[in-house]
Amino acid sequence: MLDLLKDLWGFMRVRKKFWLAPIIIILLLLGVLLVLTQGSAVAPFIYTLF
Repeated sequence: MLDLLKDLWGFMRVRKKFWLAPIIIILLLLGVLLVLTQGSAVAPFIYTLF
């Protein structure tokens, strides 16, 4: 996983695609949110967003 992040950062740095960083961070945060709330009472409200 760490190698993937290093490669991704290297790609963004070389190709000057820094605008991808916020998109990737938001996608990761949404993924973590879905995993953490999967078994809780908040899950039905999260799933209505998608």
